[in-house]
Amino acid sequence: MDKQITILGFAGSLRKGSYNKALLRAALELSPEEAKLEIFDLEGIPPYNMDLEDRMPERVKEFKEKIRISDAILMASPEHNYSIPGVLKNAIDWASRPPGDNSFQGKSIAIMSASTGMLGGARVQYHLRQMFVFLNMYPVNKPEIFVTFAADKIDDKGRVRDEKTREKIKELLESLIAWTRKLKGG
Repeated sequence: MDKQITILGFAGSLRKGSYNKALLRAALELSPEEAKLEIFDLEGIPPYNMDLEDRMPERVKEFKEKIRISDAILMASPEHNYSIPGVLKNAIDWASRPPGDNSFQGKSIAIMSASTGMLGGARVQYHLRQMFVFLNMYPVNKPEIFVTFAADKIDDKGRVRDEKTREKIKELLESLIAWTRKLKGG
């Protein structure tokens, strides 16, 4: 059997009851044996400040190291104001800075989004994909996971109950694993 793929997952939300954190928890449950998924909470990453790049906060150092040692990234994010939530943009800025120290360099990545509306966070995913070009990341193209009307699919305990959504999450993980292996030449 091939080496186990390590995946770092994180959500673009700090909210305890986040639907996007629920997607990551479902991914943990559904993760195939050939992968190990670790979830990192962005809580505690301070606002990006270029003046601190030479004395990076410990939480940022921890985040950057977890990205570096992972084979792939799994991101789940809500959409805020038709775009990327501030907490996620902030974390991405820290992880990709200073110049020449981009932790995301060459990583494969898969995205999921959930929202209470009928677009399921589609716009955040398209904005993230634009950023991935600059970050030199390699996104999985299919399946696209936009969980619409999330309150109907995720219960009040934060568990994804909708079977179709669970199937798509599993399919996304399988695609991410296959894509990562392909990029690594295996």
